[in-house]
Amino acid sequence: MSDSSNKQNNCSKGSKDLAKSQSSSVAQSDNSSALQTEHGQTVVADTVVSKIAGMAAREVSGVHDLGGGTARMVGALRERIPGGRVNVQQGISVEVGDRQAAVDISIVAEYGVAIHELAEAIRKNIIVSVEAMTGLEVTEVNVTVHDVHLDIDDDDEDDDEQEQPRVQ
Repeated sequence: MSDSSNKQNNCSKGSKDLAKSQSSSVAQSDNSSALQTEHGQTVVADTVVSKIAGMAAREVSGVHDLGGGTARMVGALRERIPGGRVNVQQGISVEVGDRQAAVDISIVAEYGVAIHELAEAIRKNIIVSVEAMTGLEVTEVNVTVHDVHLDIDDDDEDDDEQEQPRVQ
């Protein structure tokens, strides 16, 4: 290795160490985080954030269901099993760090709802709910719309169930 490349490596290494020490001193002097106190640390699991986000998304008018096709199919089977419950985490993926969380959500929208407004309402509700309940800062909420639910889909299913057989 040449002498100039050694100096560059040492210089960049030194600036990284300085940046780390500055950020850690800022973190230590910043007592605004409810998760890190002088008496201990609170850790919030991924499942907690995904359940909160799922419940918050379902509260938004215009959300028909959560998840893509396969997840919804499995969820429908789960609900039909006696004692089965709705999986509030269906269609939710989260990443949780020490102080921040990011949420990815897949939905089925109701027909007639402005999707861009629906996505923004979902974002706002998830951010408010997760931040209020966990103390984590939500850095992003990515919304994927997999389908649009049409009311005629429900009518067709009801008609199929009520039809009498043509041949006796």
